Amino acid sequence: MLRSLNQVMDALDIETFFICQSEQEGKNLMLSLLTNMGFKDIDIVFAQYAGPGARIRGRAYVHRPADQYRWLFADTGKEGE
Repeated sequence: MLRSLNQVMDALDIETFFICQSEQEGKNLMLSLLTNMGFKDIDIVFAQYAGPGARIRGRAYVHRPADQYRWLFADTGKEGE
């Protein structure tokens, strides 16, 4: 998985439907899921409560603009230089 993450240009979106009591609970569940997956720079980009729960799309930023992009160094072996 690490090699794949090194090729991500900007961010990774994950969307699912959580069984929960409110939109806020769904957002909290998504933030917890992304944190437990090891991502530190995370956000909620979509939330809609309907019926038994909420459809939530979370975003985990692998690179923000002006970061040192790992994919630039993938072929050279100069990661971090």
